Amino acid sequence: MTTSDTLRRPPYDPELAAALSVIGEQLPPTLTPEMIPLMRQAPLAVPVEQVLEGRPITHEEFTVPGYDGAEIVVSVFRRTDHVAGGPAVFHIHGGGMIIGDRFTGVEACVEWVERYDAVVASVEYRLAPEHPDPVPVEDCYAGLQWFVAQADELGFDAGRVVVGGASAGGGLSAGVALLCRDRGGPALLAQLLMCPMLDDRNETVSSHQYVGIGVWDRGSNDTGWDAYLGDRRGTDDVSIYAAPSRATDLSGLPPAFIDVGSAEVFRDEDIAYATQIWADGGVAELHVWPGAFHGFQMLGGASTLARVSLEVQQGWLDRILGHVLGDV
Repeated sequence: MTTSDTLRRPPYDPELAAALSVIGEQLPPTLTPEMIPLMRQAPLAVPVEQVLEGRPITHEEFTVPGYDGAEIVVSVFRRTDHVAGGPAVFHIHGGGMIIGDRFTGVEACVEWVERYDAVVASVEYRLAPEHPDPVPVEDCYAGLQWFVAQADELGFDAGRVVVGGASAGGGLSAGVALLCRDRGGPALLAQLLMCPMLDDRNETVSSHQYVGIGVWDRGSNDTGWDAYLGDRRGTDDVSIYAAPSRATDLSGLPPAFIDVGSAEVFRDEDIAYATQIWADGGVAELHVWPGAFHGFQMLGGASTLARVSLEVQQGWLDRILGHVLGDV
């Protein structure tokens, strides 16, 4: 059998390879269950106070109903000169279902607030393995329901809400979009799925290509899905809301933006998800960035590929939200 050392795989982009060599000194490619407590102690995000410093943005925290009678926290960001009636984004953070918090990826949230005068909420869903499926996705859905119900009070148009996130947050966003469709929940404008974590089976070609290298390799993916699904993982007893790749009907969903690196575990499942959306008559914009590792937009520093990919993502949001350049 081909080993990881001899397996053919797409090479890393040269700039990203240099960034990855630095990342590798601080972050192991494989996250094991024993490492979860230590990883939770290490900050994944710049402190929110530092991100907001000097920016005309307010941050409010709300304790809201979560799944099964629990309470969760939602952070809401708005411009200090916010004009009511604009769009909103419901953000779901990444971290493999097992690490991270609502401030992971907050830099993007702040950019959306500034550029679009959007009201942005980020949800503190409960993490596996302490809170396995269906808690994380149901927490996110409950948080979205609360958020949309507060549209008038928070000052946004309930018909212009985008759900989005990266990695596990992308997978949970896809799950939330399916829940909205199937339960007649909030009518979403679009779904922003950045390198989403969608398939618990972990059996694609790309999942076998990245073992012991990169960021969030095949072993890390096993750790995350095992924590999330336990013994049900890989069986027929896994819902489409937990693992959206299990869905055989992706019709009736809001337009999707999906991007992923060619040099990461999630490549093939993300391509397949976009393909299924198209097969079912839906709208999806797919970008596969050559030589990009998982999370390259956040971890790739000032690389050309990270910059270009973020510009493309922004261009999609501009079109979805009807943004007119020069309004900033």
